[in-house]
Amino acid sequence: MEKSNSTPSNDKNKFINFFKFSSSISKISAMRASYILVFLFIYTLVVTHWSDFCTITSNNTAFTFTTYTKTNHPTYPKKNSHFFQCKSTNITITCPSNYPTPRTQTGFTKPETCPDYFRWIHEDLNTWKQNGITKQMVDSLTDAAHFRLTVVNGTAFVTRYRKAFQTRDTLTLWGILQLLNLYPGRIPDIDLVFQCADKSSVKKADYKGSNVSSAPPQFHYCADETTLDIVFPDWSFWGWPEINIKPWVPLVKDLKEGNTLKNWSSREPFAFWKGNTNTGSRKPLAQCNSIQEWGAQIVEQDWPKEVREGFKNSDLSKQCIHRYKIYMEGYAWSVSEKYILACDAMTLFVNPVYYDFFTRSLIPMKHFWPVNPNNLCESIKFAVDWGNKNPDKAQEIGREGSEYIFNQLKIEHVYDYMFHVLNEYAKLLKYKPTVPEGAEELCSDKFACSPPGLATKYRTDTMVTGPSDRDPCVLPEPFDRDTLRTLREQNAKIKQVVGMWEKGSR
Repeated sequence: MEKSNSTPSNDKNKFINFFKFSSSISKISAMRASYILVFLFIYTLVVTHWSDFCTITSNNTAFTFTTYTKTNHPTYPKKNSHFFQCKSTNITITCPSNYPTPRTQTGFTKPETCPDYFRWIHEDLNTWKQNGITKQMVDSLTDAAHFRLTVVNGTAFVTRYRKAFQTRDTLTLWGILQLLNLYPGRIPDIDLVFQCADKSSVKKADYKGSNVSSAPPQFHYCADETTLDIVFPDWSFWGWPEINIKPWVPLVKDLKEGNTLKNWSSREPFAFWKGNTNTGSRKPLAQCNSIQEWGAQIVEQDWPKEVREGFKNSDLSKQCIHRYKIYMEGYAWSVSEKYILACDAMTLFVNPVYYDFFTRSLIPMKHFWPVNPNNLCESIKFAVDWGNKNPDKAQEIGREGSEYIFNQLKIEHVYDYMFHVLNEYAKLLKYKPTVPEGAEELCSDKFACSPPGLATKYRTDTMVTGPSDRDPCVLPEPFDRDTLRTLREQNAKIKQVVGMWEKGSR
């Protein structure tokens, strides 16, 4: 996993001397003290090689300091610099008024059509297509949601209802703020609620028949065939600091490099999975931990040890050394799905129930191998044996899965998906959004000007500081009913065929 930069020993000594000196400033005037403290802060950033300008204000005096941005790695879209107004002596940060202005479309090249999975946006919003969304419907979700996001005239506001697990809510909001910076003035006024827990929760069964159009529109990371949640890109695209997983752009670079460590023939010829087998439906997976008997290695993550050691043994880019990787849901969908698919290994999907925003266009036996959870260990063994007997076909499935992730899930597509789902959602609102009483104005400054740490580093690494020089991709047309039915029948039939192969091998 990525390690934070360490200050050279001579610089540390210099800093210690400065720190000792600063202890004497209590006898100096308050204004001189603030200057010295700011100088020490700037010096620390310089010796640790921080870059990207930011403005800090103390006692009505402006200072320029730098926020950390690691050099020599792919970056998120950044164009014109936007200066942050941070106050060194006051933890309350006021959002600036000098946001990037909307960019005209003059000179833009003709945008490409969005990937096929964007078509599911229409399906997710179809419930409200006929009658629209009222304020009462949005209000009804406030007890279950983690936050409410309102965008009025391009400015974002949040009303927080309860704290999400770790930094899911914070990073989700951060991603939306970067979208506003990427396409300033092009996100319409919106009012939505967001739920950050594992499981989707708006049940179709509670809104049957003619009542379906009165279902509340809840945004979430995943959904399933029994729920109506509107899927949205998860927080980990902007990093997962609690377990030291990098943001998506640098992580993709690492995963591509990791895939070159071993070619297919030299990879371990068995299936690999690592994580927590004590969550949800994963408990039976532990019984398949036998390379000799089941062709699978199931590794239980030692969470306390990894926390103590900074997850140094959980580097995702170093786990792409097997021919087969297993994806199995826990309590619900897992963010690990995209990391597993990116490994150039034939991914064994253990009958996922939940879907996120990009997975519904994955095709069995093209992008992954379907595994039967009712005959779990035997099904895994059959897939491994088949792959080792048909290495070219197995390798092709692995390659197709990885290319889907690398080509269809670029960060530009993540932002464009957000752009389109929010725009299509806004069209359904039957009222004009207004700023809720007590809502907090959001801006990148409030997140970026935070105490140094991995969470802050990830935010500054993923910061969008100016408008995009391209238009969003073009949203494809929705599925017609016949195409959608054919697609579902086709995928079900492929899984049935694989099941017949398994039965025939017993």
